[in-house]
Amino acid sequence: QVQLVESGGGSVQAGGSLTLSCAASGYTYSSNCMGWFRQVSGKEREGVAAIYTGGGSTYYADSVKGRFTISMDNAKNTVYLQMNSLKPEDTAMYYCACTYCSGDYWPGLYEYSYWGQGTQVTVSS
Repeated sequence: QVQLVESGGGSVQAGGSLTLSCAASGYTYSSNCMGWFRQVSGKEREGVAAIYTGGGSTYYADSVKGRFTISMDNAKNTVYLQMNSLKPEDTAMYYCACTYCSGDYWPGLYEYSYWGQGTQVTVSS
């Protein structure tokens, strides 16, 4: 059974940093897309960043480019989201997700098969 467990959320002041972790188990990890999404209550979940585990290529939403970095540790089956220069508008529940992908395009929200339970990030001004 596939499990994704996020950790690392919390409260931080604007300009601060947080690192989210997503530990994956029960899944073939060698060639997948691992994504980070976020959702504010009442709004649609939006993609933040993704990484192709088969080659390491990455995707970032325009709103986080230059501030967030997605990375992976294959030995630990863990994906990280380093978030710097946080802004109040980054406040949301952050979710990790994964799905099989071939690396030639980035899956959309509804193409991800497995989701974690989420971790809350709150940025105060």
